[in-house]
Amino acid sequence: MFKRIITPRMGDTDAMRHITNTALPVWFEIARNELIEIFNPDYELTYKKWNLMLVHMDFNFIRQCYFGYDVEIRTYVTKIGKSSFTVLHEAWQNGKLRSNGKATMVYYDFIRQESNVIPEDIRIKLKEHFIGPEELDEKNRVEMKNNKKVNELDYVESDY
Repeated sequence: MFKRIITPRMGDTDAMRHITNTALPVWFEIARNELIEIFNPDYELTYKKWNLMLVHMDFNFIRQCYFGYDVEIRTYVTKIGKSSFTVLHEAWQNGKLRSNGKATMVYYDFIRQESNVIPEDIRIKLKEHFIGPEELDEKNRVEMKNNKKVNELDYVESDY
């Protein structure tokens, strides 16, 4: 698992101090940087060197996220195929799972315009961050049960 702390910006919010639904995809993309490093340690953005293609993303908005509290993005590898892999991102704030989403990436040759088999050395590194669905469900269940409730700001303001 990879962890990354995001401090929400004002630009990530709507008028009600909620994090907008457009911020989470950006945060999840940032959280994939460590995975991208496994495939592209030098981050060389050329057709000759770049070898990952994002082919699918989806999101589940479980609870609202708020401005004023850091968000921890957790990234797991949940599936490793012949030429693709799937990651699960979770957004946690104040001890609660707020959102999750999956992204599928393909190991790709942009010159030949075809997918490639993920090399064994990279596959081994991906497996270090693998988690199965039962293990993840149990981990999250225990964590949410053990977390102490953090009171979030009751943002009610009146001009009257």
